[in-house]
Amino acid sequence: MSIRKILLISLVIVGFGAVNLIFFQVDLTEYVVVTQFGKPVRAVTDPGLNWKLPDPIQSIQRFDNRLAVFLPNKAEFLTKDKKNIVVEFYPAWKIIKPVEFLKTVKDVPGAQARLSDIVSSELGVAFGKYDLTSLVTIDKNNMKLIEMMDIITRNANDKVKEYGISVVDVRVKVLSFPEKNMLSVFQRMRAEREKIARKYRSEGTEEASKIRAQADKEKTIILSKAYETEQKLKGEGDAQAIRIYADAFQKDPEFYEFLRSLQAYEKFIDNKTTAILPTDADILKYFASPKK
Repeated sequence: MSIRKILLISLVIVGFGAVNLIFFQVDLTEYVVVTQFGKPVRAVTDPGLNWKLPDPIQSIQRFDNRLAVFLPNKAEFLTKDKKNIVVEFYPAWKIIKPVEFLKTVKDVPGAQARLSDIVSSELGVAFGKYDLTSLVTIDKNNMKLIEMMDIITRNANDKVKEYGISVVDVRVKVLSFPEKNMLSVFQRMRAEREKIARKYRSEGTEEASKIRAQADKEKTIILSKAYETEQKLKGEGDAQAIRIYADAFQKDPEFYEFLRSLQAYEKFIDNKTTAILPTDADILKYFASPKK
């Protein structure tokens, strides 16, 4: 290989290396901070091709510009009504000023440590202003947890701006009691529920007694009216029957007497009845042989 070719290849390699040392690509999902001898001098926030002085004069550091979420360690707080609670929370944050970010917290772990301290402090202050019953409840009108978290988000965001970051949201993942307090809390909850159950049972028994008394009263009234109607109809029926009997008797007394005798026979004579009567008894006159 000739010396000219060797020199040409060497120049290409040196040129390629120089290009890599001078030019750099910025992705859509990142910020790049250009440092000069370790000190940040400018930030590149727009995606595309950029340049800098070659290393070691100038270097670059890349930071993710997307929304990030992390879960700090559990923390214990005291509510306004003196209830100890254990809270798992998570802040959502992002870098907005990469130069200030690099100058103050250096990297993501440093930012997370600052965020954890600031948000924990805001949570402690906020929980001290609210009763537990306004944070854990099924009453929508009394629920204050979302309101409290919005206040914490705003306060925390104001305090982290100096670090070049923004707190977009803070939310509670789990809210529970310390292990040592669990048993007493459950016992108190059970006692409260039993008290409510006894109240409901007492009210139910009282209401049932009222309903039964009212039903018995209505039953008595209905039976009384029915008996009154029955007696009235029965009296009217008896009067009508007497009137019919009287009319029949007046029209044909002998036939009427005969018919009534047959009805009497039907009532007291059957295959199990033995009657001993004198032969001249009036009731047997229709059994006697007619006189010739």
